[in-house]
Amino acid sequence: MTSACVPAGAITDIAGIAVGHFSDPRRPTGCTVVLARDGAVAAVDARGAAPGTRETALLDPSNTVERIHAVVLAGGSAFGLAAADGAVQWLEEHGIGLDMGIATIPIVPAAVLFDLPGAADRAHARIRPDAAAGYAACAAASAAAPQEGNVGAGCGAIVGKLFGAGLAMKGGIGGASVTVGGVTVGAIVACNALGDVVDPDSGRILAGARSDDGLRLRDTRRTLLAGAPPRPLLPGANTTIGVIATDARLTKAQAQRLATAGHDGLARAVNPVHTTGDGDVLFALSTGAVAPGEDGAPGPMVLGVMAAEAVARATVRAVRAAQSLRVGGLWLPAAADFHP
Repeated sequence: MTSACVPAGAITDIAGIAVGHFSDPRRPTGCTVVLARDGAVAAVDARGAAPGTRETALLDPSNTVERIHAVVLAGGSAFGLAAADGAVQWLEEHGIGLDMGIATIPIVPAAVLFDLPGAADRAHARIRPDAAAGYAACAAASAAAPQEGNVGAGCGAIVGKLFGAGLAMKGGIGGASVTVGGVTVGAIVACNALGDVVDPDSGRILAGARSDDGLRLRDTRRTLLAGAPPRPLLPGANTTIGVIATDARLTKAQAQRLATAGHDGLARAVNPVHTTGDGDVLFALSTGAVAPGEDGAPGPMVLGVMAAEAVARATVRAVRAAQSLRVGGLWLPAAADFHP
């Protein structure tokens, strides 16, 4: 179902959702904003051991805030969380947020990935998404299908790093959607995984760690199980982050289950996944246009299956749409170089 003949769709297939990218022209880094101008019930599930996040505690179903107004996905590691400040500024200027009488306060959770290997040196690494980048991504947001590959949060994404960045490949950002019974679930995923990216239907590795000569895909799972040791790893220097959205009407608790189910799709498409070196985080948004189970609309169980499928397809799209990259002395081929 991930072949080129199957329409991928996009998270913007859900009415009320818009996406904008900012791609920094100075080095491979950027950010992506998912906007819900009218607000969306939201939740989050972090499965990687090294997440970099902002305002995720308020998404716990037991906490007060029900709706958020945007999610920021950014490169730049912890520095990239500053992009959310720009999104907050843009939303406030447009009157979008939680009306508190004395002020309208936009609620903008965020997650980041580590894309600093795309910097040539320490000075280059100081170029990372900031408030201006988040503001620009909001200004660029539209309901059209977003660009994929080397854009936004996917600009500096790399996959397959267990045997060193010199044998890794280019990651990226991708999207997909699934519609059943008049309800749509969409996803956008920025894939910067430590592990390989796999086609869930064929089991074929699409992008990941390469052999020592760089000409073949190594198969990280089989290599590790054969006893080969990975290279020393920097904690948190990886991470796949994304957003799931649906027009189904969900509570915060149900949205959290949707985010949890989305990680099933991530596990189908990335191997190994949720490692100690990844900060894998998925958000889930509900715009609430359709009540689950109403007029044949799917209920929570089917929605979970749809979320997993959308995330898996979006992850595959992230590497299939990526383009090879040379930065400094690093060459990062893309999936298309191995699977024309």
